[in-house]
Amino acid sequence: MANPGYGKRGAPRQSPRRADDFAHLPRREAVIAAYIDRLPDGAAIDAKTLAKCLPDYGQMACATALRRLSEAGHLRRVREHLITEDGARWVTRTFFSRMARGEDWWAAFVRGDDAPEPRPAAVPTAAAPARTPAYDALASLGRTDPRMTLSAADCARLEPLAAAWLARDADPARLVRALTSGLPVQVHSPAALARTRLEAKLPPEPVPEPRAEITISRLLECTDCGRPGPPTALPGGLCRPCRGEADLAPPGGIDVHAWAERLRAAARDAKG
Repeated sequence: MANPGYGKRGAPRQSPRRADDFAHLPRREAVIAAYIDRLPDGAAIDAKTLAKCLPDYGQMACATALRRLSEAGHLRRVREHLITEDGARWVTRTFFSRMARGEDWWAAFVRGDDAPEPRPAAVPTAAAPARTPAYDALASLGRTDPRMTLSAADCARLEPLAAAWLARDADPARLVRALTSGLPVQVHSPAALARTRLEAKLPPEPVPEPRAEITISRLLECTDCGRPGPPTALPGGLCRPCRGEADLAPPGGIDVHAWAERLRAAARDAKG
């Protein structure tokens, strides 16, 4: 979990989960999106944390995947000014949408309309749905201990139980350890044993974080570098430099005259 008040937030007006929610994405992005989708609000979903929880992907791969999920309309980093019992503060949250949302939808959300009409971004159709983190964890049991090797049919039948587990404990490695540690010498039915352990060792529901706060304003933040700005300056959730475009506007808090001199110096260097 992220520090209190930070971390993942689900975007409003989500559609029910479906097996093909992220079928339009490349496999890596689809796996990471499905994992994020099942995390509770307040979970840390920065690249470093994702890399620790998803051993198949490193930190750079997770950072690239977050950028592509932002460009595809599933994710935006939002800076919110809150009034809490302890006073006013700015926090950064990452809003995640199971549906791919268009630029107009995100702009309306940042303006404070928490229930804009869903306007899915145009995405290509993929041939096959991606496997979920729950399925992948079950499929990996045999690599950890051959006695717990499951068939594809076994993984499909047990997937809802494993998904329920990951919704409460978002670390697949802990699920794998719970299903493979302390095994008997002979395992006659790996699927039956996995089902028994999934049901008997299911973690408790996470305790919701008490909150007494009011959001009074929002800004988007660049998914790559965290630079704040209005939605019109961050299409795809990315600022101009992170999109590879020239940055001609001074960021907030920078002296305009100093910024202009910096641009003039860059022009002189280019001529040289």
